[in-house]
Amino acid sequence: MRILLDTCTFLWIASGSPRLSKTASTAFLDQANRRFLSASSAWEIGIKHASGRLPLSERPDVFVPRVREASGIESLLIDEESALHAGRLPALHADPFDRMLVAQAIVHGLTILTPDKAIEQYGVRVLW
Repeated sequence: MRILLDTCTFLWIASGSPRLSKTASTAFLDQANRRFLSASSAWEIGIKHASGRLPLSERPDVFVPRVREASGIESLLIDEESALHAGRLPALHADPFDRMLVAQAIVHGLTILTPDKAIEQYGVRVLW
């Protein structure tokens, strides 16, 4: 399976949070699965950290790649097809970062690892 991590999922993995469901943890730890973090999530982390809403132990430009690489998570760039697809999505979710994740999941055939029920409204594969 090819898994796209929601931003909160990535942060919970990084912190070892108990908020990560057993199903999500099992899927993440399964070495047969490829795991991805969108550049959109890195952008979201940077913005929230800069605004003071997301404290981190180190700068986001150090934290994100360090955790991603240590956890065997691949970076997923924002490509033109996904960006254009995001603009065509119905307005079911107001968060632009989550809308990009949905578009990338559709375009690249990924399953989103997220607790966000609003994302399920798009008919993408979600696992939690």
